[in-house]
Amino acid sequence: MHHKKSRNWKPYLFIVIVSFFTALLIYTQTLAQTATFSAKGTPKAVFKGENGIALTFNIGWGDEKAVPILKTLQKNGVKSATFFLSGAWAEQHPDIVNRIEKAGYEIGSLGYAYVDYTDEEPAKVRHDMQKAQEVFKKLEIKDVKLLRSPTGHFDKTSLKIADQQGLTMVHWSVNTDDWKNPGTAKIIEKASTAENGDIVLLHASDAAKQTNKALPQIIRHLSDKGKFVTVSEMIANGKAETKVIP
Repeated sequence: MHHKKSRNWKPYLFIVIVSFFTALLIYTQTLAQTATFSAKGTPKAVFKGENGIALTFNIGWGDEKAVPILKTLQKNGVKSATFFLSGAWAEQHPDIVNRIEKAGYEIGSLGYAYVDYTDEEPAKVRHDMQKAQEVFKKLEIKDVKLLRSPTGHFDKTSLKIADQQGLTMVHWSVNTDDWKNPGTAKIIEKASTAENGDIVLLHASDAAKQTNKALPQIIRHLSDKGKFVTVSEMIANGKAETKVIP
């Protein structure tokens, strides 16, 4: 009698096992939506999200434009933005780095030097990424997990090296070309094409002479389209679209 009762549990045990693996599959697929890797584990670069608009600022040199841009963001109520800082620049301007962090904005790496990762040997690319991370560590900037290639160029090798360093490569979906100083109207026009989920490329280096003047109107236009978020928040809050490298 006891043996018969044991056999009757088998269908239920089978259902439990199937349910478990179904739940595991759904969970895994959900994780895959927010990851920056393909099914084969090949690293990719995030260039677009699903929720929010990410204003991102590259800083590689100069000390005149960054602080005014910080003040403009704060004055216009933008609490979330991401600054990609060159390690060499951060080393020379710890006071500005500190202001960015204290203002509550996210800090990502722009590598150490202005080098094209697609032209360098893997060892040099790795060294550049590591050197920047060492600078941020010395400046007590914690959890720098995002990387933008110094020139915007990357390939499979640099993506793999970034992944090995625990860094996620971040590109952009809207390029304002503000560093070319095409006029504030043109910068505003390009930035205003951004929609919910876009990552907007701007600059806070001294070469970008018109960005700060254009910023209030950019903020006004985009605040109606989505909430301003950091890149990390965008990746965490929804599906991240990635660049596929041939």
